[in-house]
Amino acid sequence: MDADELLEKYAKGERRFYSANLRGANLRGANLSGIELNGTDLSAADLSGATLNKVSLNNANLSRASLSGANLSGVMGDSVNLSRADISGADLSGASMNSANLSNANLDKANLSGANLISANLSSASLGETNLNGANLSNANLSSASLGEANLNEANLSNANLTEADLAGADLRWAILANVKLKEAKLQGAKLRALDLRKWDLSDWKLTDADMVAANLSHTNLSKACLQGANLENASLEGANLMGATLDGANLKKADLTNANTYGASFNDADFSGAIMPDGEIYKPKASDREITKQEPSSKQLTSMTRKIIRTEQAPAPVGPYNQAIVASGQMVFVAGQIAIDPRINGILYPDDVKKQAEQVMANLQAILTEAGATFKDVVKTTVFLADMNDFAAVNAVYARYFDEATAPARACVQVSRLPKDVLVEIDCIAVI
Repeated sequence: MDADELLEKYAKGERRFYSANLRGANLRGANLSGIELNGTDLSAADLSGATLNKVSLNNANLSRASLSGANLSGVMGDSVNLSRADISGADLSGASMNSANLSNANLDKANLSGANLISANLSSASLGETNLNGANLSNANLSSASLGEANLNEANLSNANLTEADLAGADLRWAILANVKLKEAKLQGAKLRALDLRKWDLSDWKLTDADMVAANLSHTNLSKACLQGANLENASLEGANLMGATLDGANLKKADLTNANTYGASFNDADFSGAIMPDGEIYKPKASDREITKQEPSSKQLTSMTRKIIRTEQAPAPVGPYNQAIVASGQMVFVAGQIAIDPRINGILYPDDVKKQAEQVMANLQAILTEAGATFKDVVKTTVFLADMNDFAAVNAVYARYFDEATAPARACVQVSRLPKDVLVEIDCIAVI
């Protein structure tokens, strides 16, 4: 049967054309609504722009067919073969295509809202900017499919295979993701708002710039995941594993990180405003984030300490916030070398910013001195260790905010080959109270 014969019979009211051979037929722009083509061979046929709403295509073969811009709304196409077909821009809303073969098909900008694609094969299919809102893709195979900017809002993806799929910028808000396989999927910039991902294994996931506002990630494994620039505002990360994760520039405002494991995680320039930190405390800017004021003596401080500044013209004059020597008597406090670990996350927030690291180091020293009943005014000796002596000026500028030049402690500064956790600066001190 050729295209002309089909169209002639259709015009006369005939609708059933089961198992017909229409391979390569030119039916461009034809109106065949309601036609029944079950089992028909339409491989390589041209149906672009055709009206095929409510057509029955069960078990039909449309491999390599052109259906671009066609109206296939409400089509019945269970087990239909559309592999390598061009269906771009077509309307398949409300279609039933369970167990259909759409592997390597082009579905870019197609409308599949509300479609049933249960157990369909969409491996390596192109679905860029496709509308799959409310579609049922349970048990579907979408491995290596391209779904960039696709709308999967409220779609059912339970038990679907999305291994190595490209979901960059895709909208997955309120999607059902029970038992979905997403290993090595690309989710950069994806919209994952309010999703329930509790106890999921998201280790090594690529979630750069992902929108995860109010997502439930409690007890989720995010080890070595890339969440750079991700929006995690109001997200629940309680008990989450963030070991080695990258969260540079992430928005963690009002996020709950209670009992989260942040060892080795990177939070460079992350925003923790109002967040609950792993220790259960609400995030507050550290002392170095606020205007530095010289400390007043602690109420715990003993009064038996004596202190004398040593100055002699027989030795080089100080060229910074330190003195040649200090004579002091009293109880000695030896403070271990401090690096830029932020105790709120047990990690380094600024791995490449020596100024920010120096501020954190000074905040750590201040906290220890305060607990010991001392202040920076009681410090008689410091040692500054730098990974690069070119950083001296930046570190010295921070250091000087904590010590008056006239009463500053004696100091040594050395460059070393390497510091713990590859930080840029470490400082220890001795105080007498």
